[in-house]
Amino acid sequence: MLSDDHVSPDTTRNHLEYLLTLSRPRFWLYLAGPVLIGVAFAADAQADLFTPATVALFAYFLLPANVFLYGVNDLYDRDIDQVNPKKDEREARYEGQRYVPVAVVGSGLAALALLPWLPRSAWPWIGAFLILGAGYSAPPLRFKTSPWLDSLSNGLYVTPGIAAYVSVAGSQPPALAIAGAWLWAMGMHTFSAIPDIEPDRRAGVRTTATVLGETRTYAYCGGCWLASALAFGAIDLRFGAVMGAYPVLIGLLATSSVDVSRAYWWFPAINTVVGATLTMGGLWVMLHG
Repeated sequence: MLSDDHVSPDTTRNHLEYLLTLSRPRFWLYLAGPVLIGVAFAADAQADLFTPATVALFAYFLLPANVFLYGVNDLYDRDIDQVNPKKDEREARYEGQRYVPVAVVGSGLAALALLPWLPRSAWPWIGAFLILGAGYSAPPLRFKTSPWLDSLSNGLYVTPGIAAYVSVAGSQPPALAIAGAWLWAMGMHTFSAIPDIEPDRRAGVRTTATVLGETRTYAYCGGCWLASALAFGAIDLRFGAVMGAYPVLIGLLATSSVDVSRAYWWFPAINTVVGATLTMGGLWVMLHG
């Protein structure tokens, strides 16, 4: 346990290192990446790409938003995480450090600094991120312990991209794009819960994955991702083809001998490649019509 008694340079560095680990650097682009995609598809000219609003959104959702989101999760999952093997190596296990709640609350409140830079039509999406981000882990909502709501609420990951799109375009993105992105996030969340099925069951936590079991959770994720690909394909067949990689991947994993706990850590790279492809597609449309 880190001590809060003395704030020496070494202690400060240790605190920052802990918060950095807490923020899950592997997953930073899960929030910041949608900002890039939203900006790329909303922009009409290169000048739209780098504005005070787009830079502020990317900066916030790259780090502070991740401290907020995963910090709330760790604060309220302290007991469960004692038996979660992911906390042994790749993630931080919260041990009651007093500075952590302060950093988490501060990171959430920092989102309010975005509002003066954004049009009012983007504000509800920032609000949705904060409400869903806190409500996923914190009582009384605690969506993560409510099967189906845990999956549905994880559309929170696409709210930064919608806010970015609105900030640049001045209008809401197509409804099919919102639906497709939300379905992708639902599938991604539930897939990420598969390695936690046994720890969650031992802790008495009910999730979509614990209710369905591993085999049916694969099918659920595949269904979400197929629906997502169809929604994007209705906008542009090329986007549908890119998103179609996910139902193919889940099918391969479900029928292979690869341990899902190992495959889980491949997806940050896979999602980065897919996100970069979509971003480049949006920029191509901007430049060439």
